[in-house]
Amino acid sequence: MARVTLKKVVKQFKSVTAVDSLSIEIQDREFAVLVGPSGCGKTTALRMIAGLEVVSSGDIYIGDRRVNDLAPKDRDIAMVFQNYALYPHMSVRENLGFGLKMRKFPKEEIDRRVREAADILGIHDLLDRRPRQLSGGQRQRVAVGRAIVRKPKVFLFDEPLSNLDAKLRVAMRAEISKLHRRLGATIIYVTHDQVEAMTMASRIFIMNRGSLQQSGTPLEVYKKPSNQFVAGFIGSPAMNFIECTLVLEQGRYFVDAGAFRLMLPDLFSRPVEAYAGRPVIFGVRPEDLAVPAAGRADHPGDTLKARADVVEPLGAEMFVHLTCGPHSLVARMESPEQPMAVGQTLEVEVKLNRTHLFDRETLQTIV
Repeated sequence: MARVTLKKVVKQFKSVTAVDSLSIEIQDREFAVLVGPSGCGKTTALRMIAGLEVVSSGDIYIGDRRVNDLAPKDRDIAMVFQNYALYPHMSVRENLGFGLKMRKFPKEEIDRRVREAADILGIHDLLDRRPRQLSGGQRQRVAVGRAIVRKPKVFLFDEPLSNLDAKLRVAMRAEISKLHRRLGATIIYVTHDQVEAMTMASRIFIMNRGSLQQSGTPLEVYKKPSNQFVAGFIGSPAMNFIECTLVLEQGRYFVDAGAFRLMLPDLFSRPVEAYAGRPVIFGVRPEDLAVPAAGRADHPGDTLKARADVVEPLGAEMFVHLTCGPHSLVARMESPEQPMAVGQTLEVEVKLNRTHLFDRETLQTIV
């Protein structure tokens, strides 16, 4: 296996810059996920690593070797595509071994590697079937198996689960994570699904408009987003954002949104000093809004009153769409014993030590 390094990599399609000065380093045996909305440049970056797209400028290294000018077959990588790309006229066994056959591997070695891959993926009983006789999940396993038999330095996955149903996606996420631990492989995985990124990655690289926005472990980017885009992209449902004014009164800082006013915790005081009297963007995650338990002592400054417009029960939890004056919020709460009524006015507690403030002009995180 090997580390993968991109140094100021640019990809231009005529006047469009798909990837803009991308610099990342993926460590040996790391499970790295490139995540972002459609069109952010993540798949283009993956295809440049694979050699399927020519780099406009910058350098790509696999291990210590610069690979810009190497053909895909010489980069010692294996890629799993979104659409499986299986040969319909071949059996599963033939699909798994075809790449090795083209590289003139001995038949005994091909058979051995195919058996090993079938053992790892549990597809022994499928080896004599054609792709049309397989389910979507089985086809995905075969596509992964075709990469495994190569024993490459780096595995590349391009949105491999997007064609599967929700239940199968969850199962395949776990399968790929277990595969990573078993092989000790360097994996670069592209997805637009932040849930996949959070549950699978050792480290996440969040992209938008061709540029890297932030990298870190899943919990790092969740707890400490670098800007409003990252804060809104990571987490489901997305973070609530409200434009408000930062007010300083009697040595305490408040966010004033007109319909509500919340007192910020002391740990925010130093970072927000320069923003007193200025407009800012207040961010709170849905899971950090709650209905206080009965008998809770009154804590002025950390609650707001809102109307429940839509209630979405999900079993153990529910999503509640709230209106507070002109502002809309989504709360993610535990389901109460008694159903919550639409139109009901609620006192909603805000877990202020988990909230964020963003500069209204630069959209960078203040705290």
